[in-house]
Amino acid sequence: MTDSPRSPRRAWRHLALALVACSALGAQAQKVSMETTAANSVVGLMPQSMAPLWAKAGVDVELAMGQTLTKSQLKIGQGTLDASVIPLPAYVSLVAGTGPYAQMGDKAKALADNVRSLWAFSASTWHVITWADGKVQNWSDLKGKRVYIGPPAGAANAQIRGLIKAASGLEEGKDYEGIKAPWGVATAGFQDGQYDVYVGAFSLGSQALVELSLSRKIRLLGLANKEAPPAALGMQVNTIPPGTYPGMVNTEPVTTWQTLMMMAVRKDLSDDLAYKLTKTYFESLTALKAGNASLAVLSADDALSGLVAPLHPGALKYYQEVGRAVPAALVAR
Repeated sequence: MTDSPRSPRRAWRHLALALVACSALGAQAQKVSMETTAANSVVGLMPQSMAPLWAKAGVDVELAMGQTLTKSQLKIGQGTLDASVIPLPAYVSLVAGTGPYAQMGDKAKALADNVRSLWAFSASTWHVITWADGKVQNWSDLKGKRVYIGPPAGAANAQIRGLIKAASGLEEGKDYEGIKAPWGVATAGFQDGQYDVYVGAFSLGSQALVELSLSRKIRLLGLANKEAPPAALGMQVNTIPPGTYPGMVNTEPVTTWQTLMMMAVRKDLSDDLAYKLTKTYFESLTALKAGNASLAVLSADDALSGLVAPLHPGALKYYQEVGRAVPAALVAR
C-alpha cells in the first residue's frame, strides 16, 4: 500500500527529511571571522592557505587581509572578531596597558582577559633594506635618515626599534626619524624615496623582494654580533643567506631577527571550533609546506614557543590528545 499525497505518514517523512537537511546545513555553517596582515608574508599566507583546508573540516573562515593586528586584537577582546594572527608582544602590551594600548588604562587588561591562544608559529624575517647605491651603506649611515618602522600603532614599531638599537645603538627620534605607514604602501614608499631605509617583515625569498631587487640592487643590514632579541619582543634569531634575492649585493649571510606570532581567538569561541582550527592546522602542515616554499618555516615544534596568552580549552584538548606537554601557565583558570 502506498502513501497518499496527503497521508500523515508522508507528511512526517517530509518533515523528517527537512529536519535532516537543516541539520546538515547547520553543520556546514560554522563560520569564523578572522583577520591577518599583508598577503605576501607568512602571517598572511598561512591563514590564506589554511582557509580551504578548514572549509573541508567544516569551518568557513571569512578572512580579512591587510589589517593592523594590534587593532585586530582589540576586536577579539571586544568580541566583535573571532580570530586573528597576533604578534606576541601585542598581547603583553594589552595586558599591561602599554605601547599601542597606553591610553586605555584598566580597560586594556579587561579586554586581554577575553583573548585566548591556539598555537604559536615562526613567521616573517625582518629585512633591513637599503639601496646598494644609496645614502646608507652601513648602520652608522642611519644617523639623521628616515627609516620605515611599520604601521601606526603596530607592535612592529617596538620590534624594529629594538633591532636597530641592538645592531647600531641608534634610537628613533634621537638619531633617526621613524616613518610610520600601513604595510600595504611601504614598498612603494621606499621606491618613491619617502624613506632611506625600509625595515619590512618578509618570508625568505619573498616574491615582492625579488621584484624590488630586480628593479634596483639592494643591500641588507644585519647584526654583526648575532645579538639575541629581548624576550619581551617575541622574536628569535634568523639568517638570510647571500643570493636569496637576485639583486642582493651581500656576499655573506645576514643575521637578523624573525617574528613569533600566535593564532588568537575570543575566549567564548566554542570549544569545537577552536579544536577544529587547531587540529586541522597541525594535520595540514606537511601539505602547507609542500604547496608553498614560503611556508617552509612553519613547524609543529613551535606550537607553544613564546606563548604568553592562555590556551583556549579547544586547543588544549588537541594538545592533550597528541600527548603534547603544556606548561601550567598556559592553562586558563
